[in-house]
Amino acid sequence: MGNTIYYTTLLIGCLVGVIILFFVVSIIRYHKRYVRLQRDRILAEVTILENERRRIAGDLHDSLGPLLSAVKLNMSSIEPENSFERQVLEKSGKYIDEIIANMREISYNLLPSSLERKGLVEAVREFIGHLHSASPVRIQLHCWKEIVIPKEKEIHVFRMVQEIVHNTIKHSGARHLHIGISHESNRLLVMTKDDGHGFDAQKVRESSEGLGLRSLESRAEILRGVLTIESKPQEGTRYYIEIPL
Repeated sequence: MGNTIYYTTLLIGCLVGVIILFFVVSIIRYHKRYVRLQRDRILAEVTILENERRRIAGDLHDSLGPLLSAVKLNMSSIEPENSFERQVLEKSGKYIDEIIANMREISYNLLPSSLERKGLVEAVREFIGHLHSASPVRIQLHCWKEIVIPKEKEIHVFRMVQEIVHNTIKHSGARHLHIGISHESNRLLVMTKDDGHGFDAQKVRESSEGLGLRSLESRAEILRGVLTIESKPQEGTRYYIEIPL
């Protein structure tokens, strides 16, 4: 009788253990599937966004640019009959020049041509150069060797650097920002450090101002990378991005 109770209890224990194991495995599988679906959804959204940016940049460069240049050329062929008409033509020409310059800036922000022609490091260097005269933050890029990464990953890394720079300029109150890019052991490493007033990353992430951080996290997830943010009030901010290649 005692043996029967023992074996019955053991059998029931084994069955309960199997059921619990089944549920644990099912939960783990469901979580992995959920994470994969979330990553695929984010990738699809970002891909659509980048394709739309590419299309708009192409339209600005290939359609509106030549059209405005043609308008200015036609204006230059007009002979003004008095000083008033001459002033109107001169002002109109300056307006068109400003529109063309702004359009080129918008087109560059949508899709830097240097990214496809020269690669990630030169695109970042050119981006920093564009900001040099207007930005109160002195930005320095450090790259110790040539960086070669897959083209489909370059745009995401560039956007992450772009977002960090914009966040630093707008919110940090920093005077200096250092950006380091390195390629080690089949990994791309991006490290930034500023001397701003710092912030509470978790608090910002949960607020309406945290869209920039969520964008960084989404792109890091797409690349199966790791994003680490270290920041304390009055101690500046450090971003660490590690992406497998």
